[in-house]
Amino acid sequence: MAGFFYSNMMSGLSDQGHPLSLSFLRNEAGFEITEGIDFDPSDTYLKAFWVGVVNTLRVSILGIICATVLGFIFGVARLSTNWLIRSIAAVYVEIFRNVPLLLQILFWYAITLSLPRIQDSITIADTIILNVRGIYLPTIAGNEGLPVWLWYLLSGVGLAIIVVLCYAGLRLLIDSTEVQQTDRPSFASNTILGAKWFAAPVFLIVAIAGWFLSPGQPLQIVRPELQGFNYVGGINFTPEFLALLVGLTVYTSAYIAEVVRSGIQAVVKGQREAARAVGLTETQVLLLVVIPQAIPIIVPPLTSQYLNLAKNSSLAIAIGFLDLFHVGRRMIAQTGQTIPIFGMIMVSYLIMSLTTSAFMNWYNRRITRFER
Repeated sequence: MAGFFYSNMMSGLSDQGHPLSLSFLRNEAGFEITEGIDFDPSDTYLKAFWVGVVNTLRVSILGIICATVLGFIFGVARLSTNWLIRSIAAVYVEIFRNVPLLLQILFWYAITLSLPRIQDSITIADTIILNVRGIYLPTIAGNEGLPVWLWYLLSGVGLAIIVVLCYAGLRLLIDSTEVQQTDRPSFASNTILGAKWFAAPVFLIVAIAGWFLSPGQPLQIVRPELQGFNYVGGINFTPEFLALLVGLTVYTSAYIAEVVRSGIQAVVKGQREAARAVGLTETQVLLLVVIPQAIPIIVPPLTSQYLNLAKNSSLAIAIGFLDLFHVGRRMIAQTGQTIPIFGMIMVSYLIMSLTTSAFMNWYNRRITRFER
């Protein structure tokens, strides 16, 4: 059956004049992509597709980080003994979990488009700029002293390694002498851990000295400045990017909050009581006893939420964000190569999902091993 459908597909593509091939990727794209890395219409379709992949990765990675932070905060807040905090967290979870994601993205996009014009931009601490074209944030750029400072950093790492090796050798010599004289067990396995208290200051001293000895300041903060009718400098996140990021973050964080809440409640109640019995405060009980035991329970369902967030980013086409799926649709409209491009999109999402899943499975095995 698979052979029949494949043969039928190939004959249909040949009749339409679009044989199954990836040679079109070397052709000139002919359209603009204003989001993400630099792209010129004279660049190839392959680079255009890569820009879409980078944009999807950007919003997915930032969304995972922000959703995880918010999810943990509201998940813990749902178990608070304070009625107000617990109620606010419950309202947050129920609202954003039960409103369709596409509707939320469109809502946040309408909010971003209602921001003031360039001339009336909202300025926060003369650093963060908000207007109808998105948000402008400062960036860190290197100066002429950066290469020299990097050599100082490399020297600091080398000195730190030498200190670790010298300290470890000295400790091993002392321990072996004590074992021969007293027949006591050696604690040589802890020598590397003890060496960090000597290696870290050495590295910091060299790094700080190199900062002041380098010709010119190695790094500088570049703030956005108004020039003409737009801001230049810093980094700009467009309204489409912001709307998609906020929508994915609040939607996924509502589910993560429930995952965190259920994971914490799954910890045996006796663990909390034992921690309180030895005099730990409620904060210490949560951070030192409950959450470390809840993490292995939380990680598997948390992985599913991460995968859903990355795949849900394809809804960006509704607001015109130039992600992987949107760029692919443009390429299809110009080349007619539907099957190859959709195949590339599917493989790209599959690679991203499998990579995320592999990392989370590795982390889950690691913490499970430590728990044992």
